[in-house]
Amino acid sequence: MLRSQTKLMDMGRRQLPRLHRSMTKASNLTVVEMDDKTGIAMLTLNRPPVNSCNLELLQELHESIKQIECNKSRGLILTSSNDKVFSSGLDLNELYKPNQERLLAFWSTLQDLWLTLYQSSVPTAAAINGHALAVGCVLAAACEYRVMLPGFSIGIHATKFGYVVPPFIMMSYLSVLPRRIAERALLQGKLFTTEEALEVNLIDEVADSKSEALCKCAEFIGSFEKTQPEARALTKRQFRAPDVQLLINDPEGQLRESLEYINTPLFQQGLEEYLAKLKSKNRK
Repeated sequence: MLRSQTKLMDMGRRQLPRLHRSMTKASNLTVVEMDDKTGIAMLTLNRPPVNSCNLELLQELHESIKQIECNKSRGLILTSSNDKVFSSGLDLNELYKPNQERLLAFWSTLQDLWLTLYQSSVPTAAAINGHALAVGCVLAAACEYRVMLPGFSIGIHATKFGYVVPPFIMMSYLSVLPRRIAERALLQGKLFTTEEALEVNLIDEVADSKSEALCKCAEFIGSFEKTQPEARALTKRQFRAPDVQLLINDPEGQLRESLEYINTPLFQQGLEEYLAKLKSKNRK
């Protein structure tokens, strides 16, 4: 057993340097690097300064994941080009006094992205090399495995700026956290430290560096080497089917509820006050 584990760890360490071939894309909001030998794809969020998710980044993430699946990759590692922030969450400018057509595209893309990542046919892992806030946490939680560096925060703090968390985001939490912990954390808008996240199983491992985190993610994906990909993918979908049914059965209804709330004076006022606090904090 020990020998096989050592072999798997060595395989993971060897995988990292070979992640070299980039897929061609129209823009550089994400970077996809494919390891030709292992078949593992590394998908990097690359929107400075803090990977806040606007419409274009969400669209490119969605397209990149679909492309990785179509290319028959053996696995997907999600990470960030920023050494301090995995993702700061949604770009709140998309939600404040929004253009309605853009808001519709923005939120429907977010729903589609979560469904695609959560149900991905390939093994998925997140190398969380910085703060993972709000949708940054949601994306990480949608993956099957999470490795995080120390000294950072992860969590969904939507209630702090007046947003009511939609069901699909709750499901991201409930898929990895006990219900009592998930409920309290969402109600409080709690951000977990790396150590706290490990204690409640929001993350699976802690790594001292990004390279070590990527190796651990590669080791996790390598653990499925002897499984039949189609059988594994179908089994995963069966496990996760109850979590996605509401969004699959009534996407328009879920979308309508979210957009209606975003447009309420209550939310817009709360968001305005939150954005003002952020601007004041940044000036200091």
